[in-house]
Amino acid sequence: MKKVEIEQHCTELVTPIIEENSFELVDVEYVKEGADYYLRVYADKEGGINIDDCVLISRALEAKLDEADKIKEAYILEVSSPGLTRPLKKEKDFARSIGKLVEVKLYKAINKAKEFEGVLEAYTEDTVTLNVDDETIVLNRSDISMIRLAFV
Repeated sequence: MKKVEIEQHCTELVTPIIEENSFELVDVEYVKEGADYYLRVYADKEGGINIDDCVLISRALEAKLDEADKIKEAYILEVSSPGLTRPLKKEKDFARSIGKLVEVKLYKAINKAKEFEGVLEAYTEDTVTLNVDDETIVLNRSDISMIRLAFV
């Protein structure tokens, strides 16, 4: 299976577990780091997810993954909180972050700058609007390599 297929497969298996427990599925990623493959599930809930929640998800998902037996490579399953500085990826991430301070990194410089920090004012499917030092800046989402809440 390819990376995208594995992430989709895991998403399909973990979604009922997430929904049954009133959690939010933030992201699923399958990555190779060094010699090891990692299947990571990031979950959250109102007030924050705790270690017991992660264990619950991990055990239930592990059983489903073992039963399906579709991932041929050995991998390490990790279930965790997305953390305070998680990237904004989904529509709900952007909606939740309106009015908050974000940091943005670009693939290539615009006006000699590749990094911006400002308040997220608006977003569309194609753009992100920031207020940086009382100046409105509109960035194309295709130019953004990473956007996340700023850690203050």
